[in-house]
Amino acid sequence: MSSFAYLSDQRFLKAGPPATDTPYAVAGIAWDGATTNRPGARLAPRAIRQASHMLCDGTHPLFDTSPLGRLGDLGDLQLPNTALAAMREALAPLAADLLRRHHMVWLGGDHSITLPLLRAYRAWLGRPLAVIHFDAHCDTWQDHFGEPSGHGTWVWEAMQEGLVIAAGFTQIGIRSAGQRAARDYVQQRGGQIFTARALRGLESPAQLQPVTAAIRQRLAALGHPPVYLSLDIDCLDPAFAPGTGTPEPGGLSTAQVLTLLEELADLPFVGMDCVEVSPPFDHAELSSQAAAHFVWTYLCGRLGAAKLNASFDPAQGPSEARTKNTPIAQEPS
Repeated sequence: MSSFAYLSDQRFLKAGPPATDTPYAVAGIAWDGATTNRPGARLAPRAIRQASHMLCDGTHPLFDTSPLGRLGDLGDLQLPNTALAAMREALAPLAADLLRRHHMVWLGGDHSITLPLLRAYRAWLGRPLAVIHFDAHCDTWQDHFGEPSGHGTWVWEAMQEGLVIAAGFTQIGIRSAGQRAARDYVQQRGGQIFTARALRGLESPAQLQPVTAAIRQRLAALGHPPVYLSLDIDCLDPAFAPGTGTPEPGGLSTAQVLTLLEELADLPFVGMDCVEVSPPFDHAELSSQAAAHFVWTYLCGRLGAAKLNASFDPAQGPSEARTKNTPIAQEPS
């Protein structure tokens, strides 16, 4: 097991697993039994942790806070690794217990892990969730090359099971080949889709403001439901993330994703997964570095959002607070 974020393996591991009152925790789900192209995502949790070690003291330059002292790493969960149904059955009670004790970030693994996680959150919260889904693929297929479930069916299954709010489902970066019925499924159910093509050339907070505003307006209209973030690393163009199972040219830049994570940091997130990093196909650790930075940004955003300056307007986003010289306060340890 390796640690997430700052500190050497030896120093962090001396602290052991998170205490009961540790607010944030990371757990690896080292599973890639549902991949359909290039395997290797089961090796991602270790690679993402290793990449995170270069984050020094973990202090974020926008949020001016660090997860150190409030974050624990549970290592990789002990799960079956040859049968999807068995993995999901074993994951369910583990996830249910952990998310009641910590705000969890899950390191995949392929995208088939998200369905059992959403089931656990739905049972815990007693209500369906809004979802922000970064991906090259719509993941709305009703079967997986003849199999009933896989890493490309979880969105369809989640909607069929009532785990998510259809109108509160947002997809970002979609661009892969697929029949229109699958590509438009989320939108036809009332959700919204921002394709990679529609986002080309938009990178700064000001340029992406229409996107963040649309997400905020949608969630406000739904009464600000709990939000789950699912981030498939293949939302990035292969130039930024070559190490993934199903690379799709024409994707998002690392800067685009970071801007969106920063600008949406104060939403009522209840958890996050980062999936589909495949270290065997990576180059210079580009994909695992991006994944580590996305997870770190999410965690720092949660901490920073907890104590935004009173003059911050939640309808605008964190960058406006910063330009008004109203720093995001750090939570006390």
